[in-house]
Amino acid sequence: MLKVYGIKNCNSMKKAFDLLNELGLSYEFHDYKKQGIDADSVKTWLDALGQDVVLNKKGTTWRKLTPEEQNTALENEANLIQALTTHTSLIKRPIIATSTGFLAGFDEAAIREIQA
Repeated sequence: MLKVYGIKNCNSMKKAFDLLNELGLSYEFHDYKKQGIDADSVKTWLDALGQDVVLNKKGTTWRKLTPEEQNTALENEANLIQALTTHTSLIKRPIIATSTGFLAGFDEAAIREIQA
């Protein structure tokens, strides 16, 4: 079964849910706005996908951080993990855990290729 990480009220998430349902793929949803996210999960995503994929610099949460906070988050992996677990909206949505790895962000073609 797939595990989908994200925030319920997000356009990218709604598109992902709709597509997964259309494809008949079963999934478990982890709302990290309500449930939080642990540092180990974030580290796994960073190792698999890289900082440039996991960190959403286009969102308002990143833009609301001061330049000092942004620089501190980017100084090293430990600081970035701290920032991502504290400000979960900084994580690109959705993150989908599949049997072969992870997908980040809404990518219709990639989601359609997921094998149940």
